[in-house]
Amino acid sequence: MKTDIILSGVGGQGILSIAAVIGEAALEEGLYMKQAEVHGMSQRGGDVQSNLRISDKPVASDLIPKGSADIIISLEPMESLRYLPYLKEYGWLVTNSRPFINIPNYPVLDKVNEELDKLPHKVILDVEAIAKELGSVRAANIVMLGAATPFIGIDYDKIEDGIRRIFGRKGDEIVTMNLNALKAGYEVAKQIQTT
Repeated sequence: MKTDIILSGVGGQGILSIAAVIGEAALEEGLYMKQAEVHGMSQRGGDVQSNLRISDKPVASDLIPKGSADIIISLEPMESLRYLPYLKEYGWLVTNSRPFINIPNYPVLDKVNEELDKLPHKVILDVEAIAKELGSVRAANIVMLGAATPFIGIDYDKIEDGIRRIFGRKGDEIVTMNLNALKAGYEVAKQIQTT
């Protein structure tokens, strides 16, 4: 088992929380893992990108070569396009449909969507709308994690356990909110996979 994941988005969207949950789940599965924050700044509005490599064998490098990523998980549609050269031919893109317009020359959204539509394996969803429906837009990143879960190669229940461990100190209400967000994203991805 080997899964190379690129996480991308904008500072403040919760990319590192997604990485932390996946990391906890991988460790619980007894897998090896390496992570690197390659670009960006975690300050609100800056480009954030992280490499996450998971395997049942030791991982030599924490950087994912171009054309090798199994999944791109992106909380921002333009940022997902930025990292497409890293995606394998049959890899999956799981991205938010709602842009975070943080630059004056942000491309026309129709053009971004046109490029996304060309991909054969994709899950595109409005994670903020789903999270808001569940009661907290702050769980949008975990909705995204749920949508990516079918492609990560780690059992869903281990991802749930990762959420319990990462968010447990914040109380049962936060854990439950994030578990509900995970499930909502997972169900959307499963629907898209079967259509």
